[in-house]
Amino acid sequence: MTATLDFVLPPALEAHEPPEARGRARDGVRLLTGRRSTGEVTHHAFRELPDLLRPGDLIVVNTSATLPAAVRLDKIAVHFSTPLPHEGHDDRLWLVELRRRTGKSSVPYLGGSLGEWIPMPGGATLTLIGRHSERLWAARLSEDVVPYLRRHGVPIRYGYVRRDWPTAAYQTTFAHDRTTGSAEMPSAARPFTPELVTRLLARGIHMAPLTLHTGVASPEAHEPPYPERYDVPEPTAALVEHVRAQGGRVIAVGTTVVRALETAALDGHVRASSGWTNHIVTPEAGVRAVDGLLTGLHEPKSSHLMMLTAIAGQALLESTYKAALSEGYLWHEFGDTNLLLP
Repeated sequence: MTATLDFVLPPALEAHEPPEARGRARDGVRLLTGRRSTGEVTHHAFRELPDLLRPGDLIVVNTSATLPAAVRLDKIAVHFSTPLPHEGHDDRLWLVELRRRTGKSSVPYLGGSLGEWIPMPGGATLTLIGRHSERLWAARLSEDVVPYLRRHGVPIRYGYVRRDWPTAAYQTTFAHDRTTGSAEMPSAARPFTPELVTRLLARGIHMAPLTLHTGVASPEAHEPPYPERYDVPEPTAALVEHVRAQGGRVIAVGTTVVRALETAALDGHVRASSGWTNHIVTPEAGVRAVDGLLTGLHEPKSSHLMMLTAIAGQALLESTYKAALSEGYLWHEFGDTNLLLP
């Protein structure tokens, strides 16, 4: 799979810490808005979002909460990604990424061998039971993974984030303990605050939840998405159909929401759906359920850029990213945001 947009991301445009550490509120990050109908690109603060949408629009958010999914050993770190698909309720079987520790950061570690036992903190053992890809192993922990991570894990952090931050820094306003399961934060929703949600609802903008648990992204890999767990509940599916029938627009908050909604809309109508999704949004296939997208800024060659092209079109995406680079917008999970509208 080839990326649809390539560029050079200067290190100075990588967000190294949460906006709160830079003296801003969560909703004080910048919001770059592009409109496909006109090609116009405009600049805003995130808290201006209610003024950029219309009464009757629907915002769909991901309620998945973020796990402290990294476990650090002396020389390597283990990043727990997702349970193995179709393995029932055995919470010991997961896909993991092994990474070599390099000071305060880590890089992919392509070692490991079939059947290898890795001693883990707390007396647990991780057994490598098969390669899933060059980067990911299928592995079995000697105890249930989620409770183990709550005791011994820390949030996944890549080199551009210079220090550890508590798990709370990686949770969105919409995260629920009962829907914990993301290896990495569904970060498009991070700038939302309860006050902003209230303003959106007061303006007549609808909101609806779904859940998709994200796996590890590994920014060095640029791989297409692999299967992830999702749940589009009946009330959300019904509200999407109602809003579209009334001429409103469905705005997905994050690529995870796009993937879940498009999985549930393969016949052109969104229906309640849950399970594992292999669906990949491409410009060739287009989108059926989503009209707009609120997302972060994605790395060069990222497979997410194919999804953005499907929603925004190549011309708007190019002009949007040109503006983001020239105006000094910040990338990654603690960075600025991008709203793509019809």
